[in-house]
This record gives sequence, structure tokens and C-alpha cells, in this order.
Amino acid sequence: MATGPTKKELLLKAAKELFSEHGYSETTFKKISERAGVALGLLTHHFGNKEKLFLTAGLDVVHELVQTMRTNLQGVPNGLEAVRLFAKTYFDFARNPRQDFMVLVRCSPFSDLKTVEDKDVMIRNFSELYDILEECVARGVQDGSIRSLDPHKTSVVVFCNLVGGIRHGLLTPYGDEGLFDDIVEFVVYGLKAR
Repeated sequence: MATGPTKKELLLKAAKELFSEHGYSETTFKKISERAGVALGLLTHHFGNKEKLFLTAGLDVVHELVQTMRTNLQGVPNGLEAVRLFAKTYFDFARNPRQDFMVLVRCSPFSDLKTVEDKDVMIRNFSELYDILEECVARGVQDGSIRSLDPHKTSVVVFCNLVGGIRHGLLTPYGDEGLFDDIVEFVVYGLKAR
């Protein structure tokens, strides 16, 4: 017998949707409970307060992105193609409304978390993405598909381009239909061994 999502899962999904749509300050426990169709008191029971719920929502999105990234990168032939696929996966995930990625865009995990402990937890989890990208770059340098570059510094620069591309493409009127593909090709061209 198949069971549906738990009340806690319904609340988390509603929270991610509302944080994505309205940002942190405009999302209330009342709106979340109404969207989820679950009693308001269960939010406090399951998540404690709004800050803890926001952290949980952000971590859930990051964990899903990391898992998607690791799955998609399996069997890639070389480091340069791994970087290309990393960037494409990042953009595809961010544009997929079912992934609630806008939680991370509208509510920066580095600025809207109130406690040092919460920021440290988010940074540790978000850093997995940098680690994956750094592994892709290091692999490319080793297999000769990427020119000789420092993998750590390069992964930070590439990730800055991806994050900036998402903010520009999703939050401003200046991006066009091909923006994300253009960024991927720009990054790959800049890394490619000559």
C-alpha cells in the first residue's frame, strides 16, 4: 500500500515553495501551514522556528542538488566534459521549479541565516558543490582536457560565473533564452587545453 508524504514533508515542501516565491521575510508560518494543509502548531513541533525551517529548506535543496550532480557526472569521459556537465546540471536544476532552487537565490544561505552555527552548517553542505567542481577541474588538468590551472582557484571562479549567471538570468530582465548555454560554452572555452 503506497503512502503519501508525511505532514512534516508537506510542511517542508510548502516552506520551500513559499521561501522561493516570496523570500524569507514575506514567508510566514501561517502561509506555510495553509499551503501544506497542515495544522500551524506542527510547524513549531517539527522545525522549532522560522530560522531552523529556513535552514532545513535550504539544506534540503542543496542535498538534492549535490545528489543530482553526483548522479549526472557518473561516466563522464574527461574533466572538461565533467565541468561542462556540472555547469549544465547546475543551470538545469536551478531552472526546474520542482527543485525549489529559488530558496537559495531569494534567501542567500550566507546572509539570511541568523546564527554562526547555522551559517557553518550551510557553508559545509554548500561546499560539497565546490568540492565536486574542483574534482572535475583537477581531473581535466590531469587528463589533459583542461589547461594547467590551479583546480581550487579555478573552481571558485567557475562557480562565481554560475551563481552570477543564475542571479542575472532569473532575477533580471537582461538574460535571454541562450544565456545559460552561452555561459557554459564560455567557461568550457576558457578552460580547454589549447
